[in-house]
Amino acid sequence: RIDTFRASGAGGQHINKTDSAVRVVHLPTGIVAECQDGRSQHSNKAKALQVLQARIQEKERSERAAKEAATRKGLIGSGDRSDRIRTYNFPQGRLTDHRINLTLYKLGQIMDGDLGDIIQGLQAAQAAEQLAELEA
Repeated sequence: RIDTFRASGAGGQHINKTDSAVRVVHLPTGIVAECQDGRSQHSNKAKALQVLQARIQEKERSERAAKEAATRKGLIGSGDRSDRIRTYNFPQGRLTDHRINLTLYKLGQIMDGDLGDIIQGLQAAQAAEQLAELEA
């Protein structure tokens, strides 16, 4: 929407007689741009449209950046202790997988390559997860 009105400020008789100031409102977003710098309504309208376009682009850019930041934050873990997957406790000879709550007290054998118990636990947890998804 484009509104014209009389400019305010210094300018004498010319400013009091002509509607040279322009206000442009972008209705979908509610962003407003005004210009009353020049003597001509046409130049003020052109300048107001440029300002409005710049403000709309800046708003879209900031919304896009906020969305990307939210997505990035969701993908990256917090670095908290709660984000841990596995604990290898060598003094106690214990391996704990925190995702499936599996604790094994044979760390030496696991480090030598005996991963059968861990794999079985992960497969059982995945099967239970898939079953829960089917029931839901």
